[in-house]
Amino acid sequence: MAEFYQARGRYDELISLMESGLGLERSHMGIFTELGILYAKYRSEKLMEHLKLFATRLNIPRLIRVCEEQSHWPELVHLYVQYDEYDNAAGVMMEHSPDAWEHVLFKDVCGKVSNSEVHYRALQFYLDEHPDLLNNLLETLTPRLDHARVVDLMRKAEHLPLVKPYLVSVQPSNLAAVNEALNGLLIEEEDFEGLRASIDAYDAFDQVGLAQVCESHELIEFRRVASHLYKRNLRWRQSVEMSKRDKLYKDAMETAAQSKDDALAGELLEFFVQGGHKECFAACLYHCYDLIRPDKALEMAWMNGMTDFAMPYLIQSLRDYASKVDSLVSERDDARAEAKKAQHSSANDAAQSNMYAQMMPPALPAPTMPGQSSPGMMPPGGYGGQTF
Repeated sequence: MAEFYQARGRYDELISLMESGLGLERSHMGIFTELGILYAKYRSEKLMEHLKLFATRLNIPRLIRVCEEQSHWPELVHLYVQYDEYDNAAGVMMEHSPDAWEHVLFKDVCGKVSNSEVHYRALQFYLDEHPDLLNNLLETLTPRLDHARVVDLMRKAEHLPLVKPYLVSVQPSNLAAVNEALNGLLIEEEDFEGLRASIDAYDAFDQVGLAQVCESHELIEFRRVASHLYKRNLRWRQSVEMSKRDKLYKDAMETAAQSKDDALAGELLEFFVQGGHKECFAACLYHCYDLIRPDKALEMAWMNGMTDFAMPYLIQSLRDYASKVDSLVSERDDARAEAKKAQHSSANDAAQSNMYAQMMPPALPAPTMPGQSSPGMMPPGGYGGQTF
């Protein structure tokens, strides 16, 4: 019947006939499907509404083929979504974006695709056509993305700064690729405070490599970051030398103190002496108090006219040594007192034992055995064999 009407160009009559059959109590799926095909061919403005109203009563695969033949891309996307073919829906939206793409729908579809490659195609698509919405898409896809691959994709496209919000949001995963990318951006932006916070919170990156990059930076704060990284990696001497070059003497003193290296502390002290930095000499004696011998400090101060600046350190050293001697004397006196107390207690125990021995009665005679007379008793039969 449909071919009969179409062969004679009676499209409107055929469509009206099909529409009248929609209200029947037991309308067959074929009526809804054929009407959809007619809309696709002759009344495209009605097609989307028909698909949305009767999505459950259509032969979707057949309509998919028709919509593809007739280039009805938004309707084709809708049918793919209804048929749970999310990968194909995303592909149609990217390939025919002027007609089929819609941001909210695309995000929803991308969150349901089964092929992970579609995600990275979507990122490239947004990078090319909708860069302003790229971070919004990344926010949706974050749980399903390989962050290192995303960084590599953006670096090759030279658009890493565009996805900085995304990098910040995924940095708690502490991945080396993400940390290095974000640290690089912070250096380019000359955000030394952000860089310091980043390297202190997340340590998965090439710390020595970053230190070498920051070491030659024109801003002193980035050179401080380099010194800090050297210190964290136990490269004490490099850290101290950088601080000395930049005249960051407090940083140098703190690094030398943390190193627990008396030779490094001594070299720093000599540096201050040779440079005539008297106040720094006194401060270094304070910071590296446990690493510098008093006799060495006194010798350097006396030979270079800095005795006054060394005097607080020397006074404190004498006080500590006096306290140690007092403690040793106290421990010795306590030990002697304990020894005397133990000796006196031992003597008292011996005297008490002798007293108990003297107070005990003499030993009693042994008991009489049967058949034997007790001592002091007359034998049987009287004396001399006489009886009484």
